[in-house]
Amino acid sequence: MKQLKVCVIGTGSISDMHLQAFVNHPDVVLYGVYDLVKERAEEKALRYNVTNVYKNLEEVLNDPNIEAVSICTWNNTHAELAIGAIKAGKHVLVEKPLSMNLKEALEVQAAAQKYNRIVQVGFVRRFATNTKVLKEFIDHGKLGDIYYAKASCIRRLGNPGGWFADKKRSGGGPLIDLGVHVIDICWYLMGRPKVKSISGNTYSHLGNRANIQNLSFYKAADYDKDQNNVEDMANALITFANGSSLFVDVSYTLHAKEDEIQVKLFGTKGGAELEPELILISEDNDTIMNIHPQIDHLSFDFSNAFQNEIDSFVSSCLTGEKPIAPVEDGVELMKILTGIYEAAEKKSEITFF
Repeated sequence: MKQLKVCVIGTGSISDMHLQAFVNHPDVVLYGVYDLVKERAEEKALRYNVTNVYKNLEEVLNDPNIEAVSICTWNNTHAELAIGAIKAGKHVLVEKPLSMNLKEALEVQAAAQKYNRIVQVGFVRRFATNTKVLKEFIDHGKLGDIYYAKASCIRRLGNPGGWFADKKRSGGGPLIDLGVHVIDICWYLMGRPKVKSISGNTYSHLGNRANIQNLSFYKAADYDKDQNNVEDMANALITFANGSSLFVDVSYTLHAKEDEIQVKLFGTKGGAELEPELILISEDNDTIMNIHPQIDHLSFDFSNAFQNEIDSFVSSCLTGEKPIAPVEDGVELMKILTGIYEAAEKKSEITFF
């Protein structure tokens, strides 16, 4: 079978998941890497036995051997890099979020359609084992019509600083970084309904809490305790055109007892919790039943999900099949994320027609 020649753009921490998954795929040639910091790209090239280290982005785009790119850079570069790669005739896997705003997202979608290129967005939780199992139950009608979902991703101390805490590069804080994942997975499992209205709030009271001692947390490579202009916490109520709704709350820092992740869905025939671990709720013989699926990964299986994501992208590139996380879904998620920020800023509900 034909092998796909891939270049990874951006060699920060998340790139390791992409690089290793590409290495594992028998139908991929990991052809190149590029990063603004050449030494970091060279280190990754050595570690993963990559053929080429490019000096600049133009070299990547102008190399006819590269058939696909994986974009693992700051959020504010996603759209520009994706469009550039599409115009250069390459398929694109872009880390979430697709862009910084809805306008950019629509431009990426238009380019993908015009040049007939595959664009997959990095909604990695769609590819987790527990998600795939639950979706099969949903597709077989076990939950009926899902009319409400609730998602939380709470960090009590977890502002990674660096570019994550710089709104110009990230676009925002926990909402666009963490919320995008839990919002997407609920929306995806609810059947991808069109958004109708959004109410939202953001709060910036605690900062990065660099004063806290004796409790460790992840810090970006460019962590700076004085750099932070993103929200601490956000919440939102999203109502969809079919009448269903989703409530979400996320935080980088909050006076909470512990970190918490929850994803819950409620339907006319049953319910489910995806996180912290998969469980189905049903009713049989006038009795409520909590059903525990017997699978290897009841919670998000990080490495396996990334491998599934990369495998799916490679398959789409080689066969032309539509991705499981297509560019259109990236556009709809940007509509939701920017809608929450807008609703919070205006302190009023945002509606879509």
